[in-house]
Amino acid sequence: MKRVVLIVLDSLGVGALPDASEYGDAGADTLLHIAEKMEERGGLVIPNLLKLGLCNIEKAAGGKLKQQAPIGVFGRLTEKSKGKDTITGHWEIAGLYTETPFKTYPEGFPSSFIKEFESKIGIGVLGNYTSSGTVIIEELGRLHESTGKPIVYTSADSVFQIAANTSVIPLERLYEICETAREKLVGDVATGRVIARPYVIENGRRVRTADRKDYAVSPVSETLLDKVKSSGKTVYAVGKINDLFNGQGVTAFVHTENNMDGVNKTIEAMNLDFEGLIFTNLVDFDSEYGHRRDPYGYGAALAEFDKRLPEIIGTLKDDDVLFLCADHGTDPVHSGWDHTREYIPVVIYGKGIKAGFDLGTRNTFSDIGATVAEILDTEKTESGESFLREITG
Repeated sequence: MKRVVLIVLDSLGVGALPDASEYGDAGADTLLHIAEKMEERGGLVIPNLLKLGLCNIEKAAGGKLKQQAPIGVFGRLTEKSKGKDTITGHWEIAGLYTETPFKTYPEGFPSSFIKEFESKIGIGVLGNYTSSGTVIIEELGRLHESTGKPIVYTSADSVFQIAANTSVIPLERLYEICETAREKLVGDVATGRVIARPYVIENGRRVRTADRKDYAVSPVSETLLDKVKSSGKTVYAVGKINDLFNGQGVTAFVHTENNMDGVNKTIEAMNLDFEGLIFTNLVDFDSEYGHRRDPYGYGAALAEFDKRLPEIIGTLKDDDVLFLCADHGTDPVHSGWDHTREYIPVVIYGKGIKAGFDLGTRNTFSDIGATVAEILDTEKTESGESFLREITG
């Protein structure tokens, strides 16, 4: 096996973790609640994901969509890190635990920091409270557009988000403002990510564009990506993966505009001739549907991805292995608009992979990274236990 294609279906959780109540997420179950809502509209149509074994995972979708003879390996993984944000999930997949959760700001960022930030960028800001991005640009968009002041907001994640109409604050200037924030959000106000959230007005509506950009902190130690790169192999990042690891361990990357663009660019990478890792994040599940609490849109997006799965599988070479997983949950029927602390699924397919093998429940997301490292014959990851021997032979 020379190459792994690892696709993160961002936020597709499969049930609340035992400690979910500590995070306000008791009863959360992203996949189950999508499936239940989609029953109102003819059902959740994901035959290819089902064939791989997604709903053979313990309690996945309430067990109603379980298949008799799945062709993939399937299981669920427990988050060992503290927190439920995107960086934490991706880093743990790549073998790095977050022992101390990233600091969050439910009451907004300290006024002393905001004043310093405003002084540095030369203009005041609006907002500085917890909100959904689509909500706050409607609440403050007109004021922003009349004053030129950027909109600042946060969430239950460790994020400092900056929204702006690109006709008011040009995209490159918005990025510069975000870079300034990234430089300042350290020490007592350390924050996991700064996110640029540009928008435009189309047909009288404020619509976020695909020019989002994440400015993350760097991993505190080596991850799977570093191990693969150090072995002389390629780490090809698709979507926001490069941002989430702040470029560390990445040898090539491409930006994506949406889920289907992410699939297209993953397939383009698969058609290239190299050994190593293709690491893709499909963010729309989370940003467009989970956070917006839209189970019907989420279900339709899963069906859209499912239609592309035969193409992805058909592009696999004999020595490629496909992994599908998530990074956390974002239950679209849960209260609020933030992530939910859930088990994540893993489904694996490739030549030599045992059809129908049930991995059960694993102790950490890092078992994915450990297994990928063994497949690619690199140095072991810092954390996790490989299950390669269980799924081959």
